[in-house]
Amino acid sequence: MELLARRRALPVPERAAAAARVRAALTDLVRRLRPARVTAYVPVGSEPGGPELPEALRAALPPGGELLLPVLRDDLDLDWAAYTGPGCLVAAGRGLRKPTGPRLGRAAIADARLVVVPALAVDRRGRRLGRGGGSYDRALARVGADALTVALLHDGELVARLPAEPHDRPVRAVVSPSGGLRTLTGDSVSVRALPLDEPGSDDAPLALE
Repeated sequence: MELLARRRALPVPERAAAAARVRAALTDLVRRLRPARVTAYVPVGSEPGGPELPEALRAALPPGGELLLPVLRDDLDLDWAAYTGPGCLVAAGRGLRKPTGPRLGRAAIADARLVVVPALAVDRRGRRLGRGGGSYDRALARVGADALTVALLHDGELVARLPAEPHDRPVRAVVSPSGGLRTLTGDSVSVRALPLDEPGSDDAPLALE
């Protein structure tokens, strides 16, 4: 696939610099939102954010906040487990890594206030191009209505339009190295900010234009 080939062709120093910018934008978002629960993943190969992403997100969480990472099931759906540090990750096949903690069930994503997902491209309606397994479309179908869903991209991967299937689930924003955070709905995205000392409680909405 052309998009994958383009990613793999990025020189290592350029890829590392882009990953650092994506992590910086995303951790800034976490500090602003102060979510009690975040779901994300471990980027592999040339994926934006780099393998350091989970630890960067965990460090940005408010006290008591938790980061969940996916565990791929045999049916290609996603279960979830807590990320507690680099030592909790083991090889999961297909080049992936997964946390070793107790499985929290497929519905654990429903309580996340920030949901970070991979994509090969995203269009301006929020439609994302994945790798074809449908795992994240199923997971996104369980996300709460007030959650902010964000896909991580390299520069040039936000496109005008992608073909859409009935099962496709859009995201509300993207993060890219040069563009930072960009919302895609055309409206402000209102996500309740959580007090630093009280994860999970309600506070005034934080609007991201």
